[in-house]
Amino acid sequence: MIKKEELPICPVATTVQLIGSKWKLLIIRNLLDRPWRIKELQKSLTGISQKVLTDSLRSMEADGIIQRTVYPEVPPRVEYALSPLGETLRPILDSMGQFGAYYQNLVNSQTPEHDE
Repeated sequence: MIKKEELPICPVATTVQLIGSKWKLLIIRNLLDRPWRIKELQKSLTGISQKVLTDSLRSMEADGIIQRTVYPEVPPRVEYALSPLGETLRPILDSMGQFGAYYQNLVNSQTPEHDE
């Protein structure tokens, strides 16, 4: 968790500090559906490096947004899921999805201008 003295004054800045990277948002998007294993996440997030994925997962786990479950199997199976705190991000990502769909429709509905 972020230490009290490290918290930004602005609540929006706090949210951005916690989930503001491209990769964290896409990881959370995936975890909204179900728990994922790390290799599944890496395959679904084209372009993410193992280091960035691992660092993002560790950071969000430390902040209480996700939970890591290690199953006592051989070999060990590890899954990542949203914590109850992470679940409270659902409306934010839903709103982002709605805005993205609106914007895509807006762009797609514009007729291309022709050079004359």
